[in-house]
Order: sequence, then structure tokens, then C-alpha cells
Amino acid sequence: MQESSSYAVGLDIGTTKVRAVVAHLDSTTGVPTIVGIGQAPTTGMRKGVVVNLQGPGQAIDTALGEAERMSGYQVHGATVSVNGAHILTTHADGMVAAGASDHEITRDDLDRIKEVATLGKIPANRDILDVVAHAYKLDGQDNIKDPLGMTGTRLEIDAHVVSALTPYLVNVEKAAESAQVEPHGVVPTAMAAARAVLNEQQIENGVALIDFGGATTSVAVYEEGDLQYVGVVPIGGNNITNDLAIGLKTDPEIAEEVKVKHACALSHSEASGVSVKREGEIYTFQTEEINEIVEARLEEIFEGIHFHLKKAGRAGKLPSGVVLVGGGAKLKYMAEYAKETLGLAARLGQPAGFGGVADDIDKSEFATAIGLMLLDGETVHHDKPRSGHKIKTPSAKDLKGGVSKIFGWFKP
Repeated sequence: MQESSSYAVGLDIGTTKVRAVVAHLDSTTGVPTIVGIGQAPTTGMRKGVVVNLQGPGQAIDTALGEAERMSGYQVHGATVSVNGAHILTTHADGMVAAGASDHEITRDDLDRIKEVATLGKIPANRDILDVVAHAYKLDGQDNIKDPLGMTGTRLEIDAHVVSALTPYLVNVEKAAESAQVEPHGVVPTAMAAARAVLNEQQIENGVALIDFGGATTSVAVYEEGDLQYVGVVPIGGNNITNDLAIGLKTDPEIAEEVKVKHACALSHSEASGVSVKREGEIYTFQTEEINEIVEARLEEIFEGIHFHLKKAGRAGKLPSGVVLVGGGAKLKYMAEYAKETLGLAARLGQPAGFGGVADDIDKSEFATAIGLMLLDGETVHHDKPRSGHKIKTPSAKDLKGGVSKIFGWFKP
């Protein structure tokens, strides 16, 4: 690799695993080429948030080390994920006097009105991750998507603000810092995955991205080209595994294998047995019992998903339906279950928008890491590999200003 090569890095800090994706940025084609991937199991996370810095710090170091060896790059920065039920979207609006009658709206005006719109709307213990402008009004003219360069004196905004609790963001930052990684931006998991699997037509028509993680299920709703809502259900695939371990009276490791290989989101009427061989012993379970246990937990998860869709005002009203990603989405007939339960079209999402061939990279559990990489590539160009010294990470306050640039892809 030449030292002048540019690269982009996505770092998905999940509850059960950390996943890293490194891509080479070709200035000619503009398409990122994935050259390195890595993943490592993690501890010290609970329902998407850091509760012990040492666990995710070590996992980040291991996952990035694997991706570095594959790619030939030494990574010094990345766009990282944040997760948890503390992530909220809040409606905001505001108005500013732009200037004289011949004044042209500038970037400064847009930044100023976003600041005015959020003033007093977000508690002091929360950090703003993004301000998504749905529409502007200029001197009474409604539904303006981008007023930049237009002439007017009175500018108004209608927007949604994505925010997260500051202590949780700081802990994500510190976990990355402990592995000598500088966060270029912090992005909610569902929004990052949406970048990798949704197309512009879906985002325009109306679609929900559902990311089934180990301990959380994240929901992001898009319509009319913009993010409309973000919510997190604090239940995930690990809960299904634990239910199986209790219900089948077996070890969690065996329950996980049963879930991955034999469990089904739609229960079957016929009874049959399945066997799992582990360390020389054979364990036999009834399919009917397995599926009943799985379906009971899925009902709870999808009640949470429906709650968030209803809160967003989009329950049963998304023309492009729902797109499922994450490890939990691989459960047999999950898309069919989602279709029946939510009353919407449903399909499994596949990451796109990149080149390169790497094992496992097309799997849905890498969607968030790939989306983070794509966002990283759109905002940051790395000029040289890391020299190996520890780099000071920006504070959560510093992240506020930089992260807003990351979401340009979601806006026209």
C-alpha cells in the first residue's frame, strides 16, 4: 500500500461483537473497495451501552488488528456506532431573520437556524448527533428542501433532532481511545445500517430499517428522502438464546446452536426432533417446543417494533415496508414473520455500494460496519497510516460539530 493512499474505516461496537471494515478509497471511481475486515467477541457492554471500558477496548483492538493485517493499513481513526434505548429523535422548529430583502441564504444561515431550532429543546445531559431538516420556509414559501442561494429575509425550519445521553457517548469515545482510535463521528446503529442497505427510492417512498442485534433491536424510519424517527427496543437475539437455554434446560452454547441451525420464526404444526452434537454428546429437542419458545420472545420484540412504528406515525403505512439486518435477522422465516406481524412488506437487507471481495462481508450482520465505513469515506480522507503513537480523541462536545457532516447522504 502506498503511504498516500486514502482509506475509510467503520467500527461497529455491538453488545456481543465488535466488527471493523477497512476500505481503500479510489479517487478515480469513487467506489470504496473493502480490503480488510475483522470481528471479535466483546464483554463490558449491556443493551448497547458501555458498562466496562476494558472489554470493548480490547475487542476494538482485536477486530481492528485483524482488519489491519488483511488490509495493510494501520488504522488511526474510524466512524463508530452508538446504540441503546437512550437514543431519541425530537421534533424541533425555529425562525431567524436572514437579513435584507436581497440577502442570499448561506451555509452560516443554515447552521444558525439549526442552532436556534435546538436551543432549549435538548436537555443539558444529551448531545446532538444530527439535525435532520425536513423542510424550510422562506418569506412564507413552504416546503423548501434546500434554501441555499435563495433570496429572502425570514427563514424558518421544521426538523428532527437525533440525540444521545452524553455519558454514553463519552464512554464509547473512551473505549475507542483505549485502542488508539480517533472517532471521526458517532452514528446510531440503525442509521449506519440504513446507509449500507437502503436505496434512495425506498427512503423517498417510506421504509423502516430494523437491526436485530444481540441485546437490542434498533428501528430507523425514513420517508420523503429524510430520517423521520429512531428508536431502540432493549431486547435482542441473546434473549432468545437465554429463553431456549431455560426452556430446553440446556447450556447457552447449545441453545445458541439450536437457535441458529434449527429455530424458526414461524412455528410448524408438525412435531419433529432435532439433534445437536457437542463434545461427543448428542442432545435431542422437539422442534415444536423450540419454536414456541422462540415465538414467545419474538412477539415481545415485535410489540416493541410496532410501538416505535406507531410512535413515528408509520405503523402499517410504509410503502417500501421493512428491511431486516443484523444477526437476528437470519432466523429462519424472519422476513415472513415480520410481514405477518407488522402488516408490511419485509425482506432481508444486503449491504451494497462497495467493491472488493471478502469472506462474510455480504452478510447482514456486517451492515452497520459497512454503513459506518461508507459514511467515513464520504467525510474523511486519511493521508497516511498510523505511526503507532497514541492519539488524543476529541471530546463529546467536539463530536457535535463534526458529526452533522456525516449525514449529508440522507439529505438532497
